[in-house]
Amino acid sequence: MPLLEVNPNRHVSASIRLEEATAIQIDQYAAFIHASADDVVDKALNYVFSKDREFQEFLKTAQAAHVRPTLRVRRAAVSDAVEHAPKKPVVGMESSESLRVQKA
Repeated sequence: MPLLEVNPNRHVSASIRLEEATAIQIDQYAAFIHASADDVVDKALNYVFSKDREFQEFLKTAQAAHVRPTLRVRRAAVSDAVEHAPKKPVVGMESSESLRVQKA
C-alpha cells in the first residue's frame, strides 16, 4: 500500500508581481526542497490560508463569495494541463487547486 496518495490538480497560470528578494528566496527554497518555484508558491499560500483562523471564518461569510477578482488568471488549455501535470509533491502540504505563478 502506498504511503502517499497523489491526486491530479487543475492548474491555472497567474501573473503576479513580487519583490525581487522574495522571488530570489522562492527559487532558493525550491532548490532546497527539490521542487518547482510554482509548487513552493502554491504550497506556501495554501499553508498560510489553512492556518489563518480568521481567514477560515471569513470564507464562511457571504462577503467571501462576492470578492472582486484581482489576480490575472489564464485558464490552462487541455494541452497545457498535460504539459504542466503535477510535479514532485511537497510532503506535508496539500491543495485542491494549484496556481502556476509567473514572476513579473
